[in-house]
Formats: sequence, structure tokens, C-alpha cells
Amino acid sequence: MVPNFARDASTAWLNGWEAHVHAPFARLKQRTAEAGLPGFHPRGLLLPPGAAPIRFKPRLKKPLAAPGLAPTLGRIGSLEVRLATTVSEIRRAQRLRYRVFYEEMSAVPSGLAMLSRRDIDDYDAVCDHLLVIDHAAVDTTSFAAKPFRRPRPKVVGTYRLLRQDAADRHFGFYTAGEYDIAPVMAANPGARFLELGRSCVLKPYRTKRTVELLWAGIWAYVQHHRIDAMLGCASLEGTDPERLALPLSFLHHHARAAEGWCARALPERYVAMNRLAREAVDPKAALQALPPLIKGYLRVGATFGDGAVIDHQFGTTDVFVVLPVSAIAARYRDHFGPAANRQAA
Repeated sequence: MVPNFARDASTAWLNGWEAHVHAPFARLKQRTAEAGLPGFHPRGLLLPPGAAPIRFKPRLKKPLAAPGLAPTLGRIGSLEVRLATTVSEIRRAQRLRYRVFYEEMSAVPSGLAMLSRRDIDDYDAVCDHLLVIDHAAVDTTSFAAKPFRRPRPKVVGTYRLLRQDAADRHFGFYTAGEYDIAPVMAANPGARFLELGRSCVLKPYRTKRTVELLWAGIWAYVQHHRIDAMLGCASLEGTDPERLALPLSFLHHHARAAEGWCARALPERYVAMNRLAREAVDPKAALQALPPLIKGYLRVGATFGDGAVIDHQFGTTDVFVVLPVSAIAARYRDHFGPAANRQAA
């Protein structure tokens, strides 16, 4: 009879493991239990008496997108606007934010951001993330170009969306760190607010088409969640208000929010926007000096708050922006709505 070497080898290995590995640990656990010394958790963790093991949050497996709302919210040519549905997609948005805020602009990264090459804060875990993806371009970052990984289309734009119900359950609105928004909430009881933030687009994609696609995604999200008003902070690059006197004064004189919607910068952070007299402001020149995002807000009917705030970490001057849904002109509702037929490839 031919001996079964595989079976014999397995038996010998198991006997050796029982004698030399398992048995010493079993005796140690028995002795520590008898002596009342720190014992072992079933998973092998050394624990003091009465202590509970640290339980790490399980990896997210279910989709992040809200039930009933399809991830894809619009498409123009090779560009798709969609909600992030995995942790990996949120990380890609964070890497895009790092690339724009810290590498292209003058934001100062924390140690964690510098090591991870991602722009991260606590709000990321409680927000929805809107992405613009270019299916005609390949993500060539070091994180994406790993061996045996299929090429992924490039994330070229992002927005962070925080609904009021989620803000109330967690940290409140991010904007409240710069502006007193409580009077706006009190003046509009029952209104459902949505905070827009952390918006950025790669430089080659800062075009009207990309901005319109982002707005198409936001509009679909607003309709699905029955949002009544949007708010947030918009940024002008630079921290010297004198150099930004023209655009700040234009927003103050020509686009100031009405009573009940006008949030004021916190006293300790307040920077006056009324730096030039109304007659000294050239509207055409001021519009040219505004970032594309703020010009987009103005086109759809947004207005701005009282006072600017200097954000030294990001190297920007922030202004409060608010947009009641009722203030959006019908032509823009139709433009960004389903009638725009933005699903064509």
C-alpha cells in the first residue's frame, strides 16, 4: 500500500502546532484566570480585568447614496455627475480637494493631510459627496496606478452636501464656524436647508459645461430631498481684503441678501465688505474679478451676507452665500431639470 504523504504530513503539522503553539497559550490563559490576572479575549487580545475590547467600526459595504436617488444625476458628453457611493470614491474627492486647495492654491495642510495627500475633516463622514467624472480621461495618480488595478476615469470636480437633518444630528453646519446663521434659521422656521461646501474643479475643467453639470447634480439632489434653501461659504482667493475691495464691494452693494436671509460674520472674524463707495464700483470689472463659482451663484439668484471672513489655513476670503429655491428663475429650473436632457452621451 502506498502511504498518504500529504495526510501524514498534515497530521504531523497539526500535532506539532497543538504541542508547541496552542498548548502554551492554553496553559497561560488557564493560569491567568486562576490567579485573577489580566486575561485574554477570545480573539487573542490581552485585556485587564473587567475591560472591554476596542471595537472598530466595520468597513462600509452598503451604498452611501440616499435610497430612491440614483447615483448618476446627469451627463454631458464624457462628463458624468454622480453621488459618491463608496468610501473609495470619497477618498478620490478628498485627493482632488488636496490637489486643488493645497498644491495649486495656498492652503496650509495639517500633518495628516500632508501624509495622506487628502483634504480630510470630520464633516466628510456625515455629508454626501457630488463628483464630476471624466470617462475620457484616466486617473494617473500614484494611488490609482497600482499594479493589477483596472484604469479608473478621472474625478475632476466635487461638491460636499450637508442636509440640515444630518447637521442637526452631528456637528451643525460648517458655515456656523464663520457666520451667525441662527437668525436665518429662526426667520425661516420649517425650511429645509442644504449646505454646499468644499467645491473645487481641476483647472483644465473650469468651464461653463462643468459648472452647469455640477448645478444639474445639485438641482436633482435638491428636488429629491425637497430642499427649501441652500447656504454656504464661497471663497475668493487671497487674504488681503484691500486687494479684493472691488469684488467685495460689488457683492455688498449689488447682491446683498434680504432681511431674514442675511447672515452676519461672527464678531471676532468680521471683515467689512463695503470697501468702496457704490458709485466707485464698476460692475463689469467686478464680475470679471469674481471666481467662476460665485458668478454662477449670482446667475441663478443667490445673494450674499454681511461681512467677509479671512480663512488663513486655506488662504482665502470667504463670503456667506444663500439661495432660496423659490428665488431660482424658472428658466434655470428648466435648464438644470430633466427637460435639459443631460443624459445624452
